[in-house]
Amino acid sequence: MQGIKGILFDKDGTLVDFQKTWFAIGDLMALKAADGDRERANALLELAGYDFANHRFKADSVFAAGTNAEIVALWYPDASEEERQAITAGFNTMTAQAGAAASVPLPGSKDAIAALHGSGFRLGVATNDSTSGAEQTLLALGIAQMFDAAYGYDAVANPKPAPDAIHAFADLTGLKPSEIAMVGDNRHDLEMARAGGAGLVVAVLSGTGTRETLAPMADVILNSVADLPGFLGTA
Repeated sequence: MQGIKGILFDKDGTLVDFQKTWFAIGDLMALKAADGDRERANALLELAGYDFANHRFKADSVFAAGTNAEIVALWYPDASEEERQAITAGFNTMTAQAGAAASVPLPGSKDAIAALHGSGFRLGVATNDSTSGAEQTLLALGIAQMFDAAYGYDAVANPKPAPDAIHAFADLTGLKPSEIAMVGDNRHDLEMARAGGAGLVVAVLSGTGTRETLAPMADVILNSVADLPGFLGTA
């Protein structure tokens, strides 16, 4: 841990309360895809990973861990590639604006970011949301100035679980991947960290992942980002 100089964070479920922020937005997306048909929209939500019985998105489901492009491919299987690109662009705009406006920070996350930034860590976000969505959310939370960069799925050639965002952040900051910690709540986050050679892989239980799904890939499991400064000895 002494060699860690930079930290990449997943966004939803790590910095932002996933369930409180995203169900309403996901419901709007599903209703749009279903042309307003409530029953069909519910079926699409279930297909994307929403568990109506427990009122939450399932760990590692398409909606919890995937991109808007993957959601569109799932919901519009008969659409042409051109049609899917147009629908994805519309969803990107919708989720960037609505996600930022509705974003609910996880308890203690903003204080933790301030403490880590104040201790000299280079900070970034790697998300399967769009880059615009990530940047607008950081601005809405009032913490954008503490981050060097935000990488959405559309900012890299290959989104999570590919290691592209780790490499991009290393290139930007001049750090080695082994000097970067990755913090996330889904297996995609941890798989990216492993693939990219991150020096520390931190799982948090504040999102859709569970201890059982995260433990095989994590170096450490914390309850939330609020515990990270203490773990890194900067609190």
